[in-house]
Amino acid sequence: MQACDATPILRPMGGLTKAVILAAGRGTRMRAAAASVDLDAAQESAARLGLKPLIPFGGQPFIRYVLTALADAGYGEVCFVVRPGADPIRTHFEECPVTRLALYFAEQSEPLGAAHAVLAAEEFAGGDDVAVINADNYYPAGALRALREVGGNAMIGCRRGALLEGNITEDRIAGYALVTTDTEGMLTSIVEKPTAGEVRRRGADALISMTCWRFTPSIFDACRAVEPSPRGELELPDAVRRLRVRVVPMDATVLDLSRRDDIPRVGRLLASHRVDL
Repeated sequence: MQACDATPILRPMGGLTKAVILAAGRGTRMRAAAASVDLDAAQESAARLGLKPLIPFGGQPFIRYVLTALADAGYGEVCFVVRPGADPIRTHFEECPVTRLALYFAEQSEPLGAAHAVLAAEEFAGGDDVAVINADNYYPAGALRALREVGGNAMIGCRRGALLEGNITEDRIAGYALVTTDTEGMLTSIVEKPTAGEVRRRGADALISMTCWRFTPSIFDACRAVEPSPRGELELPDAVRRLRVRVVPMDATVLDLSRRDDIPRVGRLLASHRVDL
């Protein structure tokens, strides 16, 4: 266990300072076995339990890299949306708190989709704008900072070429959501799981959603208005379609820690990053 620092939390002033991290997933794909993936004992233990945010790299859990990027970008308060009951992420930060961020936890009562998870953070938002990201993605501080600097509802549109510089391969790009904009840079469509041909036709500048959002309080009414999808979940893109959303195109190399075979590559890419919390 790493040493814990009891220094009082410092909160930046002004602008968007609240972020919500969606962390209630079950880690099903991470728990699945993968042949010829070389993990150390700590990584294997966390992966076997599907605890993606707690998989260690360089002695630090993945989520601490995520939080460092948020702190570097100027955020001061973070709310984890977790499963009900005892939660390993909450336990980790109780045992080893951070000093650059104030951490909060909200429970998603049932696994009913990302829009339902966002609703769990409404009390934390308290009428303020919030950023919303995934717990199993590492976002560069520049992208997170861009969300602080743009007004209203907004998202980072990650250019396909930049994503391919990380651990996301060409065949996985189509598993995300392709976004299109009008001449003013406003979101016009979200195509979930587009065909590989659709993505290739857009070239290196195709814009992909990696769940990096800024929302005004209007998101909560939009989430409440969503009907369950065919898979029985309240989907966040369905809520977003009810809003006017600005797309910020960026060459953002987001790391995606979804499967066991992601771990070695993510580890190499994080080797040059520090944890400072």
